[in-house]
Amino acid sequence: MQGILAADGNVLIWIQQNLRKDVLTPVMQVITKMGDHGMFWVVLTLILLLIPKTRKAGLCSLFALVSVYVINNLIIKNLVARTRPYEVVEGLTLIGKKADDFSFPSGHTASSFASMTALVRSGVIPKPYGICLMILAVLIAFSRLYVGIHYPTDVIFGIVSGIACGFLGVFLYREFFERKQS
Repeated sequence: MQGILAADGNVLIWIQQNLRKDVLTPVMQVITKMGDHGMFWVVLTLILLLIPKTRKAGLCSLFALVSVYVINNLIIKNLVARTRPYEVVEGLTLIGKKADDFSFPSGHTASSFASMTALVRSGVIPKPYGICLMILAVLIAFSRLYVGIHYPTDVIFGIVSGIACGFLGVFLYREFFERKQS
């Protein structure tokens, strides 16, 4: 376990020393803010719910976002109770303000991948938009490492749990809406 923790910290220090650039930092700050409270994904989901043609995608995303919030933010974060990296990794500088919850897993990453997966798997979102959503989800995940607020393992678990909840969102939509229609 100590080896994983050390590797996590080393990756963050490497990012800080090699990838942080004055020109890139404001961009990463905007990208990371897009994931605050899953807000980009929540707003996109609400817009999709309002349009009859995209309502299926919106419902899939809604189910995914609720699932990932309950599983990750209400249960796993409190069970694991992992300290934020900027509090324990020597030499790591946080960009932005401190978080008031635990580190594991990354909620920004999990909600991004949950919504993106549900939207892409819904079959409603055209492929070019789906690719853009995938790129945005990856950028939000990376931004969490860039600003120093999450460990790599927080982000990796956020990706995995987000994708799983995205599939769950589509499954729940099919169970509650498509099954009743057939």
